[in-house]
Amino acid sequence: MTKLAGLLLFAVSLGAGAAEFRSVQENAAVLYDAPSRAATPLFVVQRNYPLEVIVNLEAWVKVRDHAGALTWVEKKMLGEKRTLLVTGASAEARQRPEDAAPAVFVAAQNVALDLVEVAPNGWLRVRHADGATGYVRASQVWGE
Repeated sequence: MTKLAGLLLFAVSLGAGAAEFRSVQENAAVLYDAPSRAATPLFVVQRNYPLEVIVNLEAWVKVRDHAGALTWVEKKMLGEKRTLLVTGASAEARQRPEDAAPAVFVAAQNVALDLVEVAPNGWLRVRHADGATGYVRASQVWGE
């Protein structure tokens, strides 16, 4: 391996790691095609919608949504709260992080759930807007 290739590999590995997620903290946020209110508005997303941070600028953030679309949102619209989006037809939350555990609630597709904690073996402890908590499989949601 050349010295340059080694440096590039090292630089890429520094960038690798956990993705950074934020959620919409306002009632709704407009997603644009460029970092400006004069840009074309593409989507409107509701409070608690999770977005993956790709690029941070002073007042704007380039984000990726659950479908992979890259857009821009005003930084002030995002908060630190971690939420997850149900991506399948539904997600069953269980009392314990086990497939055989009793169901606590079922969240429909596109419902945002608060991320409470990451549990072992691909489970996530979540909280529904009504206050109910349970464990869902990470494969049933997006934003973690």
